[in-house]
Amino acid sequence: MPTRSAPCRRARRPDAVNVAAHDIVKRYPGVLALDQVTVELQGGEIHAIVGENGAGKSTLMKVLSGATRPDAGFLSIDGTPVQFASPRDAQARGIRMIHQELSLVPELTVADNIVLGSEPARGGVIDTAAQRQAARAVVDRLGQSGLELDAPVGRLPLAQRQLTEIAKAIAQRAGLLILDEPTAILSQGETDALFALLRQLRDEGVALAYISHRMDEVFAIADRITVLRDGRSMVSARAAELPREEVVRQMVGRELAEGFPPAAGSPGEVLLEVHGIRAGLAREASFMVRRGEIVALVGLVGAGRTDVARAIFGAERCRAGTMLLRGRGYQPRSPADAIAAGVGLLPEDRKGQGLVLTAAVRDNITLATVGTMATAGVIDRPRERRAAQHWIDALGIRAATALQPVRSLSGGNQQKVVLARWMLANSRLLLFDEPTRGVDVGAKAEIYALMRRLTADGAAILMISSELPEAIGMADRIVVMRDGRTVADLPGEGTSPDAVAALILGEQRAA
Repeated sequence: MPTRSAPCRRARRPDAVNVAAHDIVKRYPGVLALDQVTVELQGGEIHAIVGENGAGKSTLMKVLSGATRPDAGFLSIDGTPVQFASPRDAQARGIRMIHQELSLVPELTVADNIVLGSEPARGGVIDTAAQRQAARAVVDRLGQSGLELDAPVGRLPLAQRQLTEIAKAIAQRAGLLILDEPTAILSQGETDALFALLRQLRDEGVALAYISHRMDEVFAIADRITVLRDGRSMVSARAAELPREEVVRQMVGRELAEGFPPAAGSPGEVLLEVHGIRAGLAREASFMVRRGEIVALVGLVGAGRTDVARAIFGAERCRAGTMLLRGRGYQPRSPADAIAAGVGLLPEDRKGQGLVLTAAVRDNITLATVGTMATAGVIDRPRERRAAQHWIDALGIRAATALQPVRSLSGGNQQKVVLARWMLANSRLLLFDEPTRGVDVGAKAEIYALMRRLTADGAAILMISSELPEAIGMADRIVVMRDGRTVADLPGEGTSPDAVAALILGEQRAA
């Protein structure tokens, strides 16, 4: 992770602004989301806003970006009170937000999306040459000259879509740029390039609000840190003056155990065998997973890790190779086949693939098992409520009621809802694709403990993780993929991040 250096200020850009939120209060039914929160975002400063899921970060950003009106308190720009009726009002004052959930038009090209809303025109007609030139300038500035400007955004990998979203905001010359988990789906190289750009924008006088659950990242990039907990601002200070342990303590209100929970025992019999399967970007993947074991599948974006998991879950066609589950041939034709066989998937895109956002928390939890709660086609609603409530309580899901729409939950709580579904289904092979992406440190500790509890009970977990410390810390074994192929199978204990990274990048061959 890049280290933070002392800023060398350039001349302040004319569109740079200082934005402040004063004593902001925001209530939702049954929830006080923000309780007199005050935060100042200064031009020429990267200000990290951190806190557990549900702490109020997203609500505060919605207030700052004009998407939500506060019930009390006010905003000011350069000391002058302002009111935003909509995000368009905030954008007119130079405030841009890059959401964790992307807001691109999938059918349009990268270039179209970057200049959307500010297309160069000549004689009332869009000047496509000037449009490409403007888009190319921004992409080159991001250090991503390989991003194809003519490619439809909907066909791009998630990481490239995220880069397009960032390029779009930068093209609009934001005075305040709000970034919500911007590196969640970026590689280390892409993250380094983004950090270099953010420092450049800071040195030009732009104000940057940076939301992240990755503490290493926060201390690498932030000049100032504000901690939110339960809708209140707990502390705000220069990053150099805040020890990491204090930030975590203020976030969760308690001390967290260091490191990863140890394995409970030795792995058992082989549950899953994968032999030379070809699916999506995966060209030849082979490995096995035992009961009571966590196997981490690691590699660069595009190595085929997610395609392997989707093939095991029946969501991706397996073009070649074989799979065995409990020693028998396994060829799921659909996710329904996989679920019936005791396989569950927590996808990397939980909102797009893991949840029905308009449905209630209860309905999302019972989605895979509701058929077992019906008699003559009639669902036993009391039984369904009890089953859902059990896992809401067991996983500590923060929801006003089980009937609350799942889209209104924080990202970490949405992740727990998907986990609850497979706990209720008693799935014995669990495919966790980036299980802690966008999840705060407290929820991470809870998910790690849950994973250990599941394997202690005899479940097997195949975990895809882009964070090497997480993969090495949690895995009993590490399977490395490169260019669609498995190239190494390593023990989790005693394996160094450098050794794994070298295999991922192809700097040495597996023994």
